[in-house]
Amino acid sequence: MKKHYLGLAAAVILSASPLLAQKKATPKPDPLKQSVQQTVDSRFDDLSALSDKIWAFEEIAFQETQSSAALSAYAEQLGFKVTRGVGEIPTAFVAEYGSGSPIIGIMGEFDGLPGLSQNKVPFKSPLNAGAPGHGCGHNLFGVASLGAASAIKDLIAAGKLKGTIRFYGTPAEEKYFGKLWMIRAGLMDDVDIMMDWHPADETKTEVQKGLALVDFIVEFKGQAAHASADPWNGRSASDALELYTTGINYYREHIKPTVRIHYHIQDGGQVVNVVPDYSRLWVRVRDTSREGLIPVWKQVEKMAEGAAIMANVSHEVKLVSGVHEILVNRTGSAVMQKNLEALGPITYTQEEQDFAKKIQEANGKPQIGIVSEIKPMEETQEHSLGGSTDVGDVSWVVPTIRMGATVAPNGTPWHSWAVVASAGMSIGHKGMGYAAKALAMTMVDLYQNETLRNEIKAEFKQKKGNYVYKGIIPDGPPPLKAGY
Repeated sequence: MKKHYLGLAAAVILSASPLLAQKKATPKPDPLKQSVQQTVDSRFDDLSALSDKIWAFEEIAFQETQSSAALSAYAEQLGFKVTRGVGEIPTAFVAEYGSGSPIIGIMGEFDGLPGLSQNKVPFKSPLNAGAPGHGCGHNLFGVASLGAASAIKDLIAAGKLKGTIRFYGTPAEEKYFGKLWMIRAGLMDDVDIMMDWHPADETKTEVQKGLALVDFIVEFKGQAAHASADPWNGRSASDALELYTTGINYYREHIKPTVRIHYHIQDGGQVVNVVPDYSRLWVRVRDTSREGLIPVWKQVEKMAEGAAIMANVSHEVKLVSGVHEILVNRTGSAVMQKNLEALGPITYTQEEQDFAKKIQEANGKPQIGIVSEIKPMEETQEHSLGGSTDVGDVSWVVPTIRMGATVAPNGTPWHSWAVVASAGMSIGHKGMGYAAKALAMTMVDLYQNETLRNEIKAEFKQKKGNYVYKGIIPDGPPPLKAGY
């Protein structure tokens, strides 16, 4: 009996051995995934230099001439076939390599934001006062995606993967939403699965829906007059503007908590001694779904007419564009999650952590530095808040897999000088390289596994249901000359 118990104990000890458990649990490295990581590492200096070029170009929506040229030229240098000026947008392009199915797409953005120019220092210090800056990290976005595409291209060229890799250079994400015109042109109709990432202050699989959005411009036109001598002869467009914004603010009490309404007064009159005959504001309405967005949008548009009647002026509403919320694909996201966990967190030097803490101090945030960890995949919330993106529209046309990679310290205010500073130095470069690897590794899975592709497509079809996609954009070409 004693020997029997000893035998059982030995068996338990043997089966519980950490070394044996570790050996059993460690999967065999995929040589193709190792290959794409090595490719990204070999091109890391070139990719970093390219991202710094785009960082310095500081170009806003539809004006990204130099940024687009630099990215497309690098794609050609790497052996891609490049088609420029697609979707009636001079700065949009498609870079493709390979042939046949599957066709895997990957998107890259490269526009900046007005007024955010910043030096590469951890305190506010404009590089070019009043100029744009990459406060959303888009100088890293397109470069990382192209880096990932190039690693896949090399495997296709070597005969190790079969199919087509297609990089989409997508302008004007911050305003106008260029992807909508590219979708309207049919440029994504034949794609099997689309890949996407976004710069962030943490690294994770992106499984939240974000917000649907619509942008429109409201203009009021009245009659100018001397503000003191004969104001009774004037009809103030500025009065209409103020009445309109007052109405919007009273309306906030009666909308759901998921709704967001923003406005920016672009012209409220020029001088104090003239009754203004013209005013203009940019209005934005958001909700967690397009379905919830539409009635609020239409009500806010109607309110402009009421303001015009009260001020005895005319008015006009002009649609800019709008985006859908993201149709999350959790099957594809689970594959991305495994690759993030395989890569592990990004590591940082003490100098980089010190830089991060100074940025946090300058923004009144806890000085914790960069917390680098890969958390478990989140549950997708029914009403997730946050920002909006034209990737949402893509996700209703083709199954889309998304991730975020750390390019700025935790808690950094987005669309701010702090992101510009981080995106132009090594913290941003590391996030860019990491994203390129994770995206390429996930694409290896997609090319190799037809069953996985079919499962991703099945989830997309089930979630989309009978909904027929229609982009929220005006008829005609994109507003290339409109500016901000």
